[in-house]
Formats: sequence, structure tokens, C-alpha cells
Amino acid sequence: MTREMICIVCPMGCRLTVDTESLAVTGNTCERGEKYAVEEVRAPMRVITSTVRIEGALYRRLPVKTSRAIPKALNFQCIAALKGIRLKSPVRAGQVILKDILGTGADIVATRSM
Repeated sequence: MTREMICIVCPMGCRLTVDTESLAVTGNTCERGEKYAVEEVRAPMRVITSTVRIEGALYRRLPVKTSRAIPKALNFQCIAALKGIRLKSPVRAGQVILKDILGTGADIVATRSM
């Protein structure tokens, strides 16, 4: 069985075809595309980007992201966990907001100083 997808690793947007049994990939123009396709078939991962509430800053929302990709199946649980976070300014870009989100080993980090 084959699976078709568009690579999201770089702006090229290669159309990939993956044999789900042998994990042979075609259509990629770089090695990252092959790695992405195999990972999408085996266990898809995503870096989550979102915002959390912050008080005493210029804006009411602080942009954050996971420090590394987490299993795609946990996306909505991760967003739900971020909903209850309220911070107070100042926060520096790169500061860890929440350690080991959902036991994935990934941290939630600020992507902007506010």
C-alpha cells in the first residue's frame, strides 16, 4: 500500500509517495523529505506553536512553542494544557514556561521577550 503526502520540511513542498510496508520514499528532492515521510508513516510528530496569557506586558498573549516535536496525537492535549497558564511580565525569549509537557520530554518555551 502507498501513501501520498506533501513534504512540509522546507518550502519546496515535494509530493512524496511512501510504500507503507517497505518505507521506500519517492518524489523527495532531499534527504530531509525522506526522513519526514518515514516519520509520518511510523509516528508523526509536530512542534506546537501557540500563545499563553501574560499580565503586565505590552500584549496580552505571549507566543510559545514546544522545544522539540511531540507526537501528533498529543496536539490537542498540549493546547488544552496551555490554556490554563497565566504568566506575569517580564518573560525572556527562550525561557522555559512549562517543563516536560505531557511527559514527552519537550518543554514549552517563550519565543518572545515581553
